Amino acid sequence: MKRILLALALLLAVAGLGAAGTVWWWLQRPLPLALPSVELSIEPGTAPRRVAEEWVYAGVQTNPQFLYHWFRWSGQDRQIRAGSYEVERGVTPRQLLDKMVRGDEALESVRFIEGWTFRQVRAELARANALKPATAALSDAELMAALGLPGVAPEGRFFPDTYAYSRGVSDLTVLKRAQAAMQRRLEAVWAERPADTPLRRIDDLLTLASIVEKETGRESDRPKVAAVFLNRLRVGMPLQTDPTVIYGLGERFDGNLRKHHLLEDTPFNTYTRPGLPPTPIAMPGLASLRAVVKPDSTRALYFVARGDGSSVFSDNLADHNRAVNQYQRAPRGASAP
Repeated sequence: MKRILLALALLLAVAGLGAAGTVWWWLQRPLPLALPSVELSIEPGTAPRRVAEEWVYAGVQTNPQFLYHWFRWSGQDRQIRAGSYEVERGVTPRQLLDKMVRGDEALESVRFIEGWTFRQVRAELARANALKPATAALSDAELMAALGLPGVAPEGRFFPDTYAYSRGVSDLTVLKRAQAAMQRRLEAVWAERPADTPLRRIDDLLTLASIVEKETGRESDRPKVAAVFLNRLRVGMPLQTDPTVIYGLGERFDGNLRKHHLLEDTPFNTYTRPGLPPTPIAMPGLASLRAVVKPDSTRALYFVARGDGSSVFSDNLADHNRAVNQYQRAPRGASAP
């Protein structure tokens, strides 16, 4: 009897070693894939068994029970993170699990450019790859309410930058990040404003920075352009800046700013109305925000583009007119700031 029990124990041990060896071999072998790469988005709260089944459904050609039991046997099944993942041929079961535990997601990205309007931002979101269009049917007002900012105009409220996101997330998630990024930078720059600034509110900083963004062709001119507009605000002079007029025209603007446009009174016509327009006209970058609180020390009230991206700055109208005659190449009837 003892010999029989010993033989059975030996057979079980050998079988166990064989099973263990088989498992070890399987963990090191690349998983067969139906395609060169397989993608899967895991929603929060998805059970490990379901995760295994969805990988197989997506194109990992193995038994889902094998994957599930590997997740459990590893002790990391409850550490799998929600997210969007992509695996390529050559991935092993061990690497697949490790990717999900580390949260090594396959990310997409969308870029917002300095000087863009909110209309351009929405168009870029609509083109973005693998981004859920949760805001597509919303008006601008409804979208801002969804962001927790009811009654706030969207223009200029989002920081121009590149935003990475997981595949399948909502475009509202990206906008929330961009809005929070702008608010952080806006508050940090506003805290550095000089005591003698003519700007009264933090929103004034955002609005003027958006004008500086649209008016500046060369980086080194940015603090000078900001200084001109701040000087005009101090002396009560109209800003007289073409980009605000163009913004007020909206889709009616055909690329040519004409004299009658400058005379047409709209809330954004800074030739006919004093002070700042009611909202920003574009997304300013950090350099434009900083230029408004740290402008050049100058008494200049005018500037005109040279045509090479730079501008000529003048303290008085006579000098400005001479510069306009020398450099201005705009259609007849349009004027320089």
